[in-house]
Amino acid sequence: VTSIADRLNVEFALIHKERKKANEVDRMVLVGDVKDRVAILVDDMADTCGTICHAADKYVVYAILTHGIFSGPAISRINNAAFEAVVVTNTIPQEDKMKHCSKIQVIDISMILAEAIRRTHNGESVSYLFSHVPL
Repeated sequence: VTSIADRLNVEFALIHKERKKANEVDRMVLVGDVKDRVAILVDDMADTCGTICHAADKYVVYAILTHGIFSGPAISRINNAAFEAVVVTNTIPQEDKMKHCSKIQVIDISMILAEAIRRTHNGESVSYLFSHVPL
């Protein structure tokens, strides 16, 4: 997080959450300051979307997720949350979900995945892609 914040020349905060069992957050604590700022929630995946929607109601305007699983009540929760947009990659098809939720936007990452596979196959550096993203 600090590396990304430094590259973007922005401050960051994080949400620490504790779970007692899957899909159930016991406690969430904001570490940092987001008052009077546009907040972007970045996470690796969202399943039922309870955490990101709870955060949206308190702090967050945008969410960026690698994998939008969106099971159970996820779409209803997103529709009722204070998001401007929930941006996901196309690692999971989202066409059906997008029909029911106008807040979902998809980024195509097929080119970067193809380049990562090519580099792995040829024994080239994959970490190179962190600073040189193919368009």
